[in-house]
This record gives sequence, structure tokens and C-alpha cells, in this order.
Amino acid sequence: MGQIHPRSVPEAHKTEEVLPSTSSFPTAEPPEQRELFRDVLIALESGGIPYAVSGAFALRQHTGICRFTKDLDLFTTAENSPAALSCLRQAGFECEVRDPVWLAKAWRDGFFVDVITGMSNGLIEVEDLWIDRSRPAVVYGVETRVLAPEELVASKLFVTRRERFDGADIVHVIYGTYGHFDWNREMELVGEHWEMLFWALVLFRYVYPAQSHYVPANVWRELLDRFESAIAQPDPRADFRGSLVDDNMFAIDVNEWRMANLLEETRERRLLRVKGKSSRSEGYQGKRA
Repeated sequence: MGQIHPRSVPEAHKTEEVLPSTSSFPTAEPPEQRELFRDVLIALESGGIPYAVSGAFALRQHTGICRFTKDLDLFTTAENSPAALSCLRQAGFECEVRDPVWLAKAWRDGFFVDVITGMSNGLIEVEDLWIDRSRPAVVYGVETRVLAPEELVASKLFVTRRERFDGADIVHVIYGTYGHFDWNREMELVGEHWEMLFWALVLFRYVYPAQSHYVPANVWRELLDRFESAIAQPDPRADFRGSLVDDNMFAIDVNEWRMANLLEETRERRLLRVKGKSSRSEGYQGKRA
């Protein structure tokens, strides 16, 4: 028998995490969870709060993939988030702002709903047009709306952490729309962070090489030209952006190698905008056009 490596984990202490496989079959959910999600949607619809469902439910709408989820992701603007939380409190839910940059939670009986106003790194924020462009859907028997595929992809571009990576979701959304995707809108959403989209599209090309035409030739050309130009003429102001991707995996760059912490800077700017928008929305009563 060979010698055991000194860093190996003893068999008795090993735990095997079973990750779910992609499937089109709905998963069983606790009835309390379904009831909570339904009650949340009914409350927001009754209150006229502008919002859209995202997460697993939007993914299913655009791809047919069913995935068990412990929470319900609801996207709204920073201006409308206070009204949404007030509406949910009146409906009997506990609510708390967990991160003023992007996240609040509502819960009951151990089941949660996330109220999301942007990305945690502060780069992408939910705007009225996200809600206006959302698509009609029925979730748990409630007539509501889910994010359009373009906004759904944008919301997942920076979910690139060690413990969670949404690249497969992005690839599936592009494939699942069968070429009916508004690339002008997507380019508008990603703005200066087009490299994150380019990276996702390279992954799409690798996964579905025969469907490369789902991404129009002019989009490929524009991104390739931008990339070639960026390589040939690097921007001296862009020294390090790793913390915007994952602040844990790139912590050493900031903490020990003393590189600029862009994550902190972008979150501070976003927080200032959120505070300004929240103050303007005081006394707002939710109203859907």
C-alpha cells in the first residue's frame, strides 16, 4: 500500500457534496416555500410594485431548465426597493436590508426572498427599463413578469466566484433563445465591461460550436476588434480589476500586493447613488404604469 500524502483528508472526515444536474424536470419543493413565494408575488402585484422575477424562474422561462431554489430573486430599482419592502412588511414578512448596494431580504418560516437592485460589485444596477422589458410569466399560479434574456445575462456576467459560477446559465440562455436575442441591448447593458461578455461568448462558442451564428457576425467582429485594440494599446489606468470579479480569490492582490481596490471604489460610488435615489423615493407609493 502506498504512503498517504500528509495533506490528505482522512476517509472518516470526507464529505461528498452532490451537485444537482441540469434537467427539465421540476423538483419537489416544500409546500411552505411555495406558499411563501406565492404570497410574496401576490403582495407585490396587489401593491402595484414594479419588479421582475429573476433567478431560477427566469432561467426556466428562457431555457426550460428546472432547478431547485431556496429563495426567490426579485429585481427592482433602488427607488422602488423601499416601497417593495414596505409592501412585504404589511403582508406579514420580516424584512431587512442586508447590503444597501444591492440586496434586501424578506422571510417567513425559514424561507427567503431576495430583493435585488443591482450587482454586489456596484457595476450594474437595475433600472426602470429592466422592468419595462420584462416578459409576462406565470409563477406559482400568479401572473407576473420575468427578466428578459438580455437583462438576465447581464445580471449573471459577474457571478464568477469560486463557489458559484453562472457561465453555464449564460450559455444556456443564449442557446435557448435560438438567435432571437437583442445584442444591441446587451452591449448597452455591459458598456465598458464588454470583456466579461466576450469571455462568456467564447465559452458559448466552445460549448455550442455549431450554433456560433446565434451570435451575429457583427457582434463577434466588434468584440474581436475591441479585444485586439485593447491588447495592442493597453490602458495604463487599468492596472487591476480582479476584485470586481471575486474579492476573495483576488484578495492577495489587494491585501498583500497593494493593488488598487476597485471593488471598494465602485461600491462606494454605487452607495452614494443609492442613498440619493432612496431619499428621492421617500413617501413613494408603488404604482405600475
